[in-house]
Amino acid sequence: MTCVTDHDDRTDLDSAALTIVLADDHAIVRSAVRSVLEVEDAIEVVAEAGDIAATLRKVNAYKPRVLVLDLNMPDGSSIEAIERFRRLSPGTAIVVLTMDDSLAEARVALRAGASGYVLKEAADTELVDAVRAAAHGHQYLDPHLGARVATETEYAELPDHLSARELEVLRLIALGYTNAEIADQLGLSIRTIESHRSHLQHKTETTTRAEVSRYAREHHLVG
Repeated sequence: MTCVTDHDDRTDLDSAALTIVLADDHAIVRSAVRSVLEVEDAIEVVAEAGDIAATLRKVNAYKPRVLVLDLNMPDGSSIEAIERFRRLSPGTAIVVLTMDDSLAEARVALRAGASGYVLKEAADTELVDAVRAAAHGHQYLDPHLGARVATETEYAELPDHLSARELEVLRLIALGYTNAEIADQLGLSIRTIESHRSHLQHKTETTTRAEVSRYAREHHLVG
């Protein structure tokens, strides 16, 4: 178990159950994750959702202690939605549960306001700790990614002047996606992607795809 912030203090949760809204677009995944969480004392999954729109409704209705959120939802970017969830329910901590083991993506999620980042392959051993840590105001990073941070000679800070969305678009450009493919993946219009691309290239002083890719590698945004 690797924590960004130490949370060895295992004090009891409030007398009320630690309530959770579980958001993933695959019902079988939600069922498996629910079983991992609800075997624990004082943890209760109060609602499930399969897309961002439904998640917003459930978070607004239940105001859970923790939202467990998949990164890849069918109706938009979960990273973009994190800020909306936080505005809607400031007392709800967000733990991202994903298959994406990109350290850059984890950084973007945490910067956007997530309290935890856990890989689905480790959910059975890490998710409960991540949820409890988030509920107590701490951050939690999956040990697989935490080990990679520990071995870096320098923690490469992402440029603060880039927005979370611009970082997403930049990384996808560097990975070889076209504007149309990025738009489809993020659930945005091509015109919106072109706007983000123009802004990020201006901020990073890049003009070509090769320059964007080099910038991404230098800032550890892609492997």
